Amino acid sequence: MQSRKTHEMPTRDTALPGRPDPLRTDEVHYVTGRPLKGPHPEGFQTAIFGMGCFWGVERVFWQLPGVWVTAVGYSGGITPNPTYEETCTGLTGHAEVVQVVFNPHQIRYADLLKAFWENHDPTQGMRQGNDVGTTYRSAIYYLDDSQKAEAEASRDAYQAALTKAGRGDITTEIAPAGPFYFAEDYHQGYLAKNPGGYCGIGGTGVTCPIGVGVEA
Repeated sequence: MQSRKTHEMPTRDTALPGRPDPLRTDEVHYVTGRPLKGPHPEGFQTAIFGMGCFWGVERVFWQLPGVWVTAVGYSGGITPNPTYEETCTGLTGHAEVVQVVFNPHQIRYADLLKAFWENHDPTQGMRQGNDVGTTYRSAIYYLDDSQKAEAEASRDAYQAALTKAGRGDITTEIAPAGPFYFAEDYHQGYLAKNPGGYCGIGGTGVTCPIGVGVEA
């Protein structure tokens, strides 16, 4: 899962052209059997997170009670309907992300944010561990103003905890959600299909204070 070792985002002039049609992907989730692209139950909400290699990230979220379905894909970039190989060049602008559809009566967006912060290192810029490049950047793509406010508040709370622990500054991109492009079928539910597969994510060991007296 190595990318071209670039820390620079492409421009619209330098980005790859992509294609008009979506890639082939799974229709249902490998673990839950629920439809990746919907329809989803009325009242359920969606969140999008980038935390490095999306194989391990997806497993973090599909294991949480209240999460209906997860899917891996590409977001935050320029190239329409990019392939995995294209994203690895660093010339699409996308981050590897996980789309999380959840029941807000069973799990809060704040709970998802807590899992986000604690299961990767958000201080590493355009990398996550040994995975180097823009596609592995830490990112939260919010769907509405409420998610934006919660994401920013949780970042500030976690930064305070990291600073107290002697860690660095958060580099997480917090931006409005653009198009989400589903990754190829073999990436969906990858660690369930390949139990011994690579998982490159790991947290800082610092607890995010959401849920222990601090709200996002």
